[in-house]
Amino acid sequence: MTRGLVPLCAGVAAYLFFLCAAEILLRDSDTLWQIKVGQWILEHGAMPYTDVFTFTKYGEAWISSSWLAQVLFAITYGAGDWAGPAILTSFAIGATVTIYLYLLSPHFDSARTFLIAALALLQSASHFLTRPHMLALPVLLAFIGGLMSAADRRTHPSWLLLPLMTLWANLHGGFVLGLALIGPIGLEAIWSAEPNRRAQLAMRWALFGMAALVASCLTPYGWGSLLGASKILSLGKLLSLIWEWMPADFSEFTFFEATLLTLIGVAFYRKLTLSVPRILLLVGLIWMALTHVRNIEVFAFIAPLVLAKPIAEQWGTSDGTSAFEEARSAPFITILATIALVVGAWASTTAYAAHHPFLFNSKVTPAAAVDLLQKRGAQRIFSTAPFGGYLISRDMKVFIDGRAELYGEQYVLDYMDATEARDVGQMLSLLDKYQIDATLLNTTSPMGYALDHVRGWKRIYKDDVAVIHVRSNEPAAAATAAEKPN
Repeated sequence: MTRGLVPLCAGVAAYLFFLCAAEILLRDSDTLWQIKVGQWILEHGAMPYTDVFTFTKYGEAWISSSWLAQVLFAITYGAGDWAGPAILTSFAIGATVTIYLYLLSPHFDSARTFLIAALALLQSASHFLTRPHMLALPVLLAFIGGLMSAADRRTHPSWLLLPLMTLWANLHGGFVLGLALIGPIGLEAIWSAEPNRRAQLAMRWALFGMAALVASCLTPYGWGSLLGASKILSLGKLLSLIWEWMPADFSEFTFFEATLLTLIGVAFYRKLTLSVPRILLLVGLIWMALTHVRNIEVFAFIAPLVLAKPIAEQWGTSDGTSAFEEARSAPFITILATIALVVGAWASTTAYAAHHPFLFNSKVTPAAAVDLLQKRGAQRIFSTAPFGGYLISRDMKVFIDGRAELYGEQYVLDYMDATEARDVGQMLSLLDKYQIDATLLNTTSPMGYALDHVRGWKRIYKDDVAVIHVRSNEPAAAATAAEKPN
């Protein structure tokens, strides 16, 4: 087997591993409303321009910058329940690994390439979820890897990268990162080029940047996709309260912290020298990861691409042959082996999916509680945001879900204050303002404890996932709650 097949073999192995561990992918409630949006698009044959899933923001402007990924998830979910989305997400991870190893192979031997890829996966695994950003990850790597490859060769990027930008823009709002990196990576190509080529090269990178901007607007929303993707960044204080947008926390030792400190130590010890543009790129990636934990995966996958060529030249980590070249040297063997790998992966998937139940995290799917609410005819339910996705999947209008950009900063802050019961008076005012007739909270919510002792509310149900309170004319202390035994 040629070494050119190693990235494909590793990608298949990663795909099968995450398929067998699919439950770690099926744990985020946002997946539920993402699929519902995809189903809505398929049913109506149109794109959403306003909210249709809430009773508080119904009819307000909202677009889906991840519409294509949502449709893909909806199609696969309809075909095989949770097996389909799990297979699709695992495939995206396998494709990511394959592309990543191919990008690294010109600069590192196989052992170092595997080590870097493993470190990237370990740093990113906490954000591996059945959500649109996972389907966009291999596209992100292919596009930015293509830019870095052009910069390493001191030339302009291939126009074939433009369809990748269009695909990325339809899969996930993170495509703005690709647009933002064209300038810094292009600066590296221009900086390293011969002086007499710099003007021409700068013009080519500028033309590519403008073409990429146009390509990113080839979505059902046109240039509105750019505005929608950037809207999340205007949430102010809220960004420091949402888990994946929080800054990195070094109060406890983390794998990201260990990787960052090791990188700094090794770079000093081996006296790695970088050009000014590469230094700016690396510092920018570190700043992004420190600012928002969701950017740790961007740092984990892109930083090695920025460092790859200088390390290979200064530390001699390459054996001089890339996986691409070895694959081209034996095309017949490569084609046969690829077919065998694909058939083997398909057969393994079919056999495994036929006997394995793919179950979504029960902590965010309060089925019994929602059954009771539907039986009672509850219409205006105040729920925690993680339960919002499940309510949407049950065709119920919600108070809130994971679309923070729809609700805005103050709305979500008021919601958080209410769930924390920081001011009981304000909490009750919020329930009255939106004419809430029932609440659906997790069992440890301070708001639930507060409602147990507030006149006019009573607890009617509790299990190990959720607790329900409804309005009552009696003191809550006199009410009898129905509890499901654990």
